Amino acid sequence: MVECVNTSGKRKTAIARAVVKAGTGKVTINKVPLDVFTPELARLKIEEPLGLVPEKAQNVDIAVTVNGGGVMGQAAAARTAIARGLVQFYKDDELEAIFREYDRTLIINDDRRKLPKNPQGPGARAKKQKSYR
Repeated sequence: MVECVNTSGKRKTAIARAVVKAGTGKVTINKVPLDVFTPELARLKIEEPLGLVPEKAQNVDIAVTVNGGGVMGQAAAARTAIARGLVQFYKDDELEAIFREYDRTLIINDDRRKLPKNPQGPGARAKKQKSYR
């Protein structure tokens, strides 16, 4: 085990940075305790990696800062940062295998980005309409 680990997670335009250190199981998202974090659906999404390995999550304090994107994008970025932080903190390949088997986005960032704009229209896919009538 290491004394302190910094990790990050991304989803769309949301970026989360997590600091994992030895402690008593406190988790904060932007300085808000996870117990009172709203909306509830986002809280449940963030708790997924902690629920998979509760015995390891009880021995660490996790502080996450998230910015950019929407509420669920931030939640997905935070859960990736937390899962990566736990894997790096414990240096455990078995832990990473558990996360990957459950959902590979726990370890891997979302790599989708916007398509570039095309000259024939206002966006990447929209084209100027044509009418022959």
